[in-house]
Amino acid sequence: MQSKTHAIGMMVLVMGLIVGCSTRSVTKEEGDTLMKSAQASRQEWNKIDPQFEAFAKKGYGYAFFPEITKGGLLVGGAHGRGVVYEKGQHIGYADMTQMSAGFQAGLQDYSELIVFENQAAMDKFKRNEIDFSANASAVYADKGAAANAQFVDGVAVFVRPIRGAMAEASLGGQQITYLPK
Repeated sequence: MQSKTHAIGMMVLVMGLIVGCSTRSVTKEEGDTLMKSAQASRQEWNKIDPQFEAFAKKGYGYAFFPEITKGGLLVGGAHGRGVVYEKGQHIGYADMTQMSAGFQAGLQDYSELIVFENQAAMDKFKRNEIDFSANASAVYADKGAAANAQFVDGVAVFVRPIRGAMAEASLGGQQITYLPK
């Protein structure tokens, strides 16, 4: 009975986090802060491997999330905001929400780079039609990863841990919503 109560409590907590992280427009102040954070984080990525910047610019566009916070205990969730570029121009922002269930425990922060190979993939992203749980697997952002990266259905995803740890064997999905500037 007590484990059932804990499970219900966790579900209520995660649902509250998801509702609290609902997608809304980005204010000028939030946008400025996000741009500064993204710039600093991209510099860290380029210290690991300068080819990440070249790979992102080779694509038609990309979304960069400087910090995504993920946590869970049986039921988990993650949320973060990113900056979106098309043909090198800043065109908007992105809001990422993730839910998962299964064996998982921990709290982790990471950054994520999603590169779109062509206009069709970018347009699909802007229409919020890409299902990241089904057609894209993330590559750990380490030295040499960009050189060997390949697009899957027009998308390449890189993840770089920042801090924390997460043990996980779960099922879930990631929804990213495009927010025009």
